[in-house]
Amino acid sequence: MALGGAFWRFWCATVLANVGDGIRLAAFPLLAAGLTDDPVAVGLVAAAAALPWLVTGLIAGSLADRRSTRALLITADASRAVVLLGLIAVLLADRASIPLVAGAAFVLGVAETVRDTAAQTAVPRLVPAALLERANGRLVAGEVAGNEFVGPLVGGTLFAAGAWLPFAVNSAVAALGVLLVLTVPATLLALRAPVDPGDRPVAVAGGIRAGLRWLGGHRVLRRLVLVGVLVALADSAWFAVLVLYADARLGLGPVGFGVLLAAGAIGGLLGASLAERLIAGRRHAPVLRWSTAVATGAPVLLVAAPTRWAAVGVVVATSAAFGTFNVAALSLRHRLVPEQVLGRVVAAWRTAVLGAGALGALAGGTVASAYGLEAPFLLSAVLGAAAVVLWGRIARGGPAVAG
Repeated sequence: MALGGAFWRFWCATVLANVGDGIRLAAFPLLAAGLTDDPVAVGLVAAAAALPWLVTGLIAGSLADRRSTRALLITADASRAVVLLGLIAVLLADRASIPLVAGAAFVLGVAETVRDTAAQTAVPRLVPAALLERANGRLVAGEVAGNEFVGPLVGGTLFAAGAWLPFAVNSAVAALGVLLVLTVPATLLALRAPVDPGDRPVAVAGGIRAGLRWLGGHRVLRRLVLVGVLVALADSAWFAVLVLYADARLGLGPVGFGVLLAAGAIGGLLGASLAERLIAGRRHAPVLRWSTAVATGAPVLLVAAPTRWAAVGVVVATSAAFGTFNVAALSLRHRLVPEQVLGRVVAAWRTAVLGAGALGALAGGTVASAYGLEAPFLLSAVLGAAAVVLWGRIARGGPAVAG
């Protein structure tokens, strides 16, 4: 059974959006570093790009459940194109400043929260239920390729030729994404009717509270969010100090570390691409369990075997497991969450996981400072063990977990 032309056009638009995200991931830090050598100022730009998920993520989820997906995707991509054109004009006029760049990064991040949340709610309407895992595997693979591989490479290369070039390409990519979304039949991306015909639109705040109440009352998905938070804490804790470990213990310079990251991206692509076969027969529960164990436990190998080949193996294995975990968790949400609250549940998941990732990075740095560079690898294993135990208890629910 094929995914269909509408899905693939939607997939192309989503991959282009992720390529744009990856371009900015490389270009904004380079731009900030070119404007100032103050680490705090450079960090401000990075924080401004990450902050929208914590500030507006839940609002984006409420909008995704109350507005047409097509309209949200087009508005988000068109808004990004306009903001990027404004940033290009400022750069060409040599009027750029850290506050202005941070502001642009924040606004672009807000548009990203809206687009990414709305895009995830569209998948169940684009493909039959039997193909959800395949569709999500392709989407996660595209996200990894765009965000972690193609986008940063293009962004860094273009910036070397001119500070405005990566943002120009990002703007063109966003505009092309709008055109692709317009080719998807409007009926597939239309606003869903409420379950109760008498249901009336509610205020954004009320919609957020209703969505969180629904999520809090669902035994399986409530635990899944907690597992996702623990995995994000563990993954960020060790990955935050990997650059220091690679330099101090492995003797890898910037080029070597870049190769290590590229290997991780390849692992993520493999994990996402193979997820459909691994989950075949609705095996979400065991796949989530073992992918959690590998993603959080594999870094311990670097304590026992601090070698370059071990580092490559760990990065590939953890990235592959993380890719599989993401596909399984996303597909399980699509199978268990009613469409009327899917946007809010997706937003709650991403807000919680990204927030945990930030805390995990801080925890990893703190633990490494106090106990050595290997300590975050052990911390990851401890957090991962807690996640496996937590999920093992809920997974015994059997059919409810499989959907």
